[in-house]
Amino acid sequence: MRLSVNIIKIIVGLVVFAFGMSTGWQLAACEFANYELRDDLKDVAARGGSRIGLLAESTDADLRDAVIRRAPPHGPASRTGPDSGTSLGTAENPKVFMTAKYRARVVMPGISLLLPLKATSG
Repeated sequence: MRLSVNIIKIIVGLVVFAFGMSTGWQLAACEFANYELRDDLKDVAARGGSRIGLLAESTDADLRDAVIRRAPPHGPASRTGPDSGTSLGTAENPKVFMTAKYRARVVMPGISLLLPLKATSG
């Protein structure tokens, strides 16, 4: 009798642990995708190719499209795209600050959450 109670406790504990690990894994994946998108935003905002003359100057729409193309396909579930792009600096040394807000879905047993995430280039 006592042995079966201990076995049930172990099984319930393992199930709870598995659900916790699954949720933690999904949260970590969302944060990692956000980190990668933030890094890509910094690359796009740097405009390295246009600074050294390899590429033509990009418009704000071109920069937005580049960010959407670089977003990981397995990452943000609900992308809203770059919300704002602010151009600063001079004509010789332009600086761009970009922000992208999106929501990522985390599925747990019996509930599904949408996490609001934000990535910035600066």
